[in-house]
Amino acid sequence: MPTINYLTRIEFDFEAISGLGAEIERMGLKRPLLVTDRGIADAGILQRALDAAAPSRPVVYDGTTENPTEQSLLECLEIWSAHGCDGVIALGGGSPIDLAKAVALLTSHGGKLEDYNVKTGGSAGIGKVSPQIAIPTAAGTGAEVGRACVMSLLDGSKMVAVNLNMVADLVICDPELTLSLPPRLTAATGIDALSHGVETCCSTWDNPPAAAIGLEAVRRAAKWLPVAVENGADRTARWEMMMASLMGGMCLQKALGGAHAMATPLGELHLHHGTLIGILLPHILRFNQGYADAAYADLAAAMNVPDGLDLHRWMTGFVTEIGLPTTLSALSVDEALLPAIAEKASLDHLSATNPRPAAAADYLQLLRDAM
Repeated sequence: MPTINYLTRIEFDFEAISGLGAEIERMGLKRPLLVTDRGIADAGILQRALDAAAPSRPVVYDGTTENPTEQSLLECLEIWSAHGCDGVIALGGGSPIDLAKAVALLTSHGGKLEDYNVKTGGSAGIGKVSPQIAIPTAAGTGAEVGRACVMSLLDGSKMVAVNLNMVADLVICDPELTLSLPPRLTAATGIDALSHGVETCCSTWDNPPAAAIGLEAVRRAAKWLPVAVENGADRTARWEMMMASLMGGMCLQKALGGAHAMATPLGELHLHHGTLIGILLPHILRFNQGYADAAYADLAAAMNVPDGLDLHRWMTGFVTEIGLPTTLSALSVDEALLPAIAEKASLDHLSATNPRPAAAADYLQLLRDAM
């Protein structure tokens, strides 16, 4: 089984989850809180994790919503206090993993989550958080090694806390846990992994190791995502997509760009993040054309884009091939909301690293094009 030490310790392979109990003991945890969602529980994955955790008996919270909320965080904090928990295990996709990060943050630092908002400078004060284990069950967000925690506050707005201290102490990547993922969710999470590599490669920040990892994430996802969507039982495709997702999380140290800047405020409409990214990515690639030529050449080679075909046109075809929508109207987005979303996108911290500077007017046009 590969053990990867990059940002944190990662145990990666089929059946990796079988070592969960030993890892809990090694970390000295007596009463961990396991954060997941009902879908994971209904699929039998939660029970598998609980069996693997023996002899430890984690306290379970399975109320995570598709986009994690401050309300869920408050419920977790009550459980933590009532049961004397001393660590948190995230089991699921990006939502349970981000929720677990927030739990680890507030149980170690106190205060309210908004105190740590990256936009107000609060993230800089984040030190070591409560012990965490992250177990992804989808191949997409890379949140298990991501330094960001995205959450909807009680007022409905989204905020992001960003600090390397929030990366889990241990990550267990078991591709076996993704075998039951349906095609649509496989596609929607997988396109997010691909987008991380694409946008980090184009980012204005200079981080050659992260760029190289991002490019490899793109190569794997472009080759294996259609296979995983077509045949979810293909173990090689599932292994490769989980690796692509992991690498997509690793390269986030180079930052993202305009597609994610737009997806964050659109996510306040309770729309799936990966599905949004699939719609927005071709448009930001068209907008950025001519501003990241070296990155575009590398990306085209990694994805085997035919000579003479624009990257954004290839990406639209790819998104269509894996069965995802290519317009915001397909998600019933109200066009009247676009000016406010564009304004928020222009103020998002990820907009600052887009290769072509973008103002609110630019984002508004991009969003209208995406309709």
